[in-house]
Amino acid sequence: MSTLESTIAATDEPAPKPSDKFSFGLWTVGWIANDPFGGPTRPALDAVEAVERLAELGAYGLTLHDDDLFPFGSSDDERRRAIARLTSALQANGLVVPMVTTNLFSHPVFKDGGLTSNDRGVRRFALRKVLRNIDLAAELGAETFVMWGGREGSEYDSAKDVRAAFERYREALDLLCDYVIDQKYPLRFAIEPKPNEPRGDILLPTVGHALAFIETLAHPELVGVNPETGHEQMSGLNFMHGISQALYSGKLFHIDLNGQRGIKFDQDLVFGHGDLANAFALVDLLENGGVNGGPSYRGPRHFDYKPSRTEDSSGVWASAAANMRMYLLLKQRAAAFRADPEVIEARRAARVDELRLATLDPGETYRELLADGSAYEEFDADSYFGGMGFGFVRLNQLAMEHLMGAR
Repeated sequence: MSTLESTIAATDEPAPKPSDKFSFGLWTVGWIANDPFGGPTRPALDAVEAVERLAELGAYGLTLHDDDLFPFGSSDDERRRAIARLTSALQANGLVVPMVTTNLFSHPVFKDGGLTSNDRGVRRFALRKVLRNIDLAAELGAETFVMWGGREGSEYDSAKDVRAAFERYREALDLLCDYVIDQKYPLRFAIEPKPNEPRGDILLPTVGHALAFIETLAHPELVGVNPETGHEQMSGLNFMHGISQALYSGKLFHIDLNGQRGIKFDQDLVFGHGDLANAFALVDLLENGGVNGGPSYRGPRHFDYKPSRTEDSSGVWASAAANMRMYLLLKQRAAAFRADPEVIEARRAARVDELRLATLDPGETYRELLADGSAYEEFDADSYFGGMGFGFVRLNQLAMEHLMGAR
C-alpha cells in the first residue's frame, strides 16, 4: 500500500474524540432560533443536557457567557446553583470549559456598548460584570477569556469620539489584566474582531486592527485574538490569511469556526458550509502548517455557529455533529494532499517552501547585498516575461481535486 493510500485508509471514517479538542458555545446549541424578523422556533436548552449531548457526540469542551448559564441579574444563590449543576455535569461527562466570555451586548444597559459607552456609569458597571465573570472563568478552569465587543461602536460618526473610545478600551483591558495578575489566575484574554452587526461599525473590526491595538496595552503578552470565520469574511477578507497573521504574531489564543457565504450578515453556518475551499486551506494550515509539517495551533477547535432556524431539536445535534465531521473530513483531505507525490512536486515547482528561506545570507547586511552583482546587475529579470512561471494553478487544482475526493 502506498503512503497516500495508507494515509487515506487510516482516516477513512473520522469520528470525533476528546483529543480533537472540539468545543461548542452553550449559546450555539442553545440558540432558540429567534432573529430580528421572527420569534423562537425551538425551546430553551438546559445546560446539563447540552453537556450530556455534546459528550455523546465526542466533543471535549463547552464554552459560555455568564448570561447563558444564569439570567442577567440573577442572585448569588441562583448563580451558585447554576454553577454547581454545570460543574457536576462536566465532571460526570468528562467535558472541560476551555473558554469563558461575558455578555456585554444583550441587555438594554449596553445599547451603546459596555467598555466604551459614552455613559461613564455603564462603563463602570460593565467592568464589574467582567471582573465577576473572570472569577467564574477561573473557577471553571478556563484558560482563555474572550472579549467580543459587539456593541462597542457606533452608527453615527458625530456621536462617538473614537480616539477616546480606544483609550477607554485600553483602560479596561489594562485593569482586567492587572486583576488576573494579582489573583494569579492562569487566564489570557482574546479579542474577537467583527466589522459590523449589531452596531453599524464595531471597533477593532478585523484581526489586523486588534493586533495593532494590543500593542498599546500595558500587558500585551496577556492579550491575543479570537478570530471567527464569518467575521473576517464579512469584510471580504481571507480567513486563512488572518489566522496566519495571528500565528505569525504569536497571538492566536483561540479560534471560532463556522461557515459564511460572502459579504452579508453574519450567517454562523456549520463550518465548511460556506467557503469550502478556504475552510480546506485553514484546516491544512492549523494541522500541517507548523514546524516539520505538524500542527501550527494546539488550542480548541471551537465552533461558534447557530443551528439553522429551520431545524428542530434533533436537528441541533445533527448540526453539531456536522461541524466536527466537516473538520475531520477536511483534516483527512489535507493529510492526503500533503502526502501526494504529485503535490509534493507541484509545491517544489511553485517554490512554496523557498519562502521560508531568509532573503539575506547569515550575517549579510545591505553592504554585502549592494556588492553582490548576481542580486541585481547580473540578475535576468527579463526571463520572467513569458517564462519562469510558478505553477500555482496546477497546485491549486490538485488541492481542489483532493478536496473533492477525486484523488
